[in-house]
This record gives sequence, structure tokens and C-alpha cells, in this order.
Amino acid sequence: MDRRVVVTGLGAMTPLGTDVDTIWQRLCRGESGIGPITRFDAAAYPAHIAGEVREFDPAQYLDKHDIRRTDRFCQLAIAAGQEAVNDAGLDIDEGTGHRIGVYIGSAMGGLESLETVHSVLLEKGPRRVSPIFPAMLLGNLASGHVSMRLGATGPNNSSVTACAAGAHSIGEAFHTILRGAADVMIAGGTEATITPLAISAFGNMRALSPQAAAPARVSRPFDRERDGFVMSEGSAVLVLEELQHAKRRGAPIHTELVGYGSASDAHHITAPPPDGAGAAACMAAALQDAGLSPDAVDYVNAHATSTPVGDVSETMAIKSVFKDRAYSMPISATKSMTGHMLGAAGAIESIFTILALRQGILPPTINYEYQDPRCDLDYVPNEARQAALRVAMSNAFGFGGTNASLVFRAFE
Repeated sequence: MDRRVVVTGLGAMTPLGTDVDTIWQRLCRGESGIGPITRFDAAAYPAHIAGEVREFDPAQYLDKHDIRRTDRFCQLAIAAGQEAVNDAGLDIDEGTGHRIGVYIGSAMGGLESLETVHSVLLEKGPRRVSPIFPAMLLGNLASGHVSMRLGATGPNNSSVTACAAGAHSIGEAFHTILRGAADVMIAGGTEATITPLAISAFGNMRALSPQAAAPARVSRPFDRERDGFVMSEGSAVLVLEELQHAKRRGAPIHTELVGYGSASDAHHITAPPPDGAGAAACMAAALQDAGLSPDAVDYVNAHATSTPVGDVSETMAIKSVFKDRAYSMPISATKSMTGHMLGAAGAIESIFTILALRQGILPPTINYEYQDPRCDLDYVPNEARQAALRVAMSNAFGFGGTNASLVFRAFE
């Protein structure tokens, strides 16, 4: 366990842009990536806005043949993975590929392909169903496509843990390197669920905000007027690398990943416990894994989806873990700008946490106007803030009561 893991590459496709630098600049300016749904006519649906990756063009990364044979969630992962590998300056060949793995999670997998093929089945019959449909649907295919394109023949896996999938994939990849099963892991999350079925289902269960006016103001974590999350799509990928391996090849080092925790609420299939016990246990486990006390943490990027119950539960969990320090520790809810990228959320928020550590800038929680007395911490309201950070945590919690927390430390 004397191995250390550093982050050497970052890549992302989000509603705020299609490269990490642009995304970060827009985030720190408090810009929103939320707008009216354009991928289909949503006029009759229970939600009308979403966070679409409007600047993404799959033809920049795949040829026409591959575009037809891959779901959008895979296309987004391929693009983010390529950016991360380029950022890391990582060359993969036959001599190194067996020590490089890929863990990219997704909550819903190829949902868009499922809906399209099901329509073909109903309208044209079973003989017209594409034989490649299973290879477009499965959640692990993002990891598969990225590994094939890059020649990474090491461990290959995918967490399918709802909104914690990206964070779980990063955490499991981190432990894969620690135990010596790989030297480099390409890890993160991806999602493409702005589809009629997803918007209908999540809207009918009242998880999505029904508001349509002023889309940029709808996602409002911790605010008293919050009324549900905004569905978003995107992908985020990190290159994790064993420290000495990174040093030998002169890799850029963004930060160090030092802790990973996972825990279950064992409470309800969609709602967290009011006291946030599962999230608190998860954060405590991450700190234990890092060998750090709660007092060492300078900043938290919260899961904070803008739901009435979830934001209170996470606030309670943070208070449980950090005690009095919770009131002075800054907390950002960046879903106020990106919306909720489901299985990719924990990965993009890990990138935001890393950049906050590197650049000493806390991204804001925008649309914070009315204080909820149950959410009474410092949520970095509406404007970015400079701060010297050494240790930061990122949280991701999902349906089924599954929780993941990651702890990053400024590299020394």
C-alpha cells in the first residue's frame, strides 16, 4: 500500500462545453448550460428543459459507420476519454496496454438506442430489429469502446450504480491501481438520457422540475424554492496513474486521489434517509481510506441535485461528519449550472473538485436566493470565490441508496 495515485489527465463533454478549459471558465463565471429540450418535441412532456451537450459533434471523433453503430452515451465517452488521454500525454502500445485499464460507469446505458429499436419492433416487426442492438445498449460498452480505440487491454469494468456510477468507477479504478493490478486507469462516467422515455418517467415520478420559464434559473440546489432536478447528458473521464509511473514518463500531475468511500442507505429505493446516515457513513469511509480527519477537508463539491429531500439529507450528513466545521467549510453545488448528468455526475464533479484544488477557485452555487432553514451552510452562493485548498471531497449518491465519496489532495 505504498503506491500513490495521481490524476494526470482530464476530459469532459457537458452542457457547458466540450473541453475542460471552456467548461471550467464558464462554470466559474456562473453560467448555466440548461435550456429548452431540442432533441425531441417535449411540449406534451412533464419537463421541458434539460442540459444538452449542444456543441458535441460525434463526427469529430468517429466515422459515419461507427456513429451508426454506437449509442450517444458511448460517443460522449469516446470524446471525453480521448481528451483525457491527450491531456495526460499518454501513449498506449502493445508493450504498455496490458497495464492500462478502463472503468467508465453509466446509470442507463444505451437508452436512446433502446427507444429507437423498440419503435422499429412495434412498427415494422421483429425481423427489422438490428442485430447489433445489444452492442449499442449495454452499460459497459463505453468502457469497451474506449479500451478498443486506445488499445488498453488491462482491467475493464463499469459501475452501473445510478447517479453514483461515475464516482464508483473512479474509486474502484483507484483501488485497482493501489493493489497493483494496473499502473494507469482511464475512469469516469457517461450518460445520454434526454429521451422521451426518460423525461416521461422521471417527470412523472416528480423528480424533475416542471418549470420551463427561465431555464437557467430552474436548477437551484439548497435554495428554498427548489422543486426537482434538471436532466442532463454528458461524459467526464480522468486518467489515474501510479505516481512513480507518472514521474518516469514526465506526466503532468493535476492532483492526488487519496481516498474512496462507498456505503448504502438501506432505506428507500429513491429517497435518502432524512438524517443522511448513509451519505455520512460514505464520507467517513472515504476519510478513513485517505487516513485523514474531517478537520483536514477544506471544501466539498456536493451531490446536491436540487430536490427538496436530497439536499436536506446531504446537509445533515455533512453536519454529522464535520460537526462544527461544517458551518465554516465552503460547499459548491455545481449541478446548478450543469444540471444532473446522472451516471456522469460524480465524474464531472470530481474534475471540478480537482480544478478547485489546482486553481484555488471555488465554483459557485448559482440561483441561491432564498435560504432554506434546513440548509444553513456556506454554499458559495452565486459568485465564485478564491480560496487556498489542500484537501477536497466530492460526493455522489444514487437511487437504491448507493453512495460514493472521493477525497483529493493537492499534489506534493
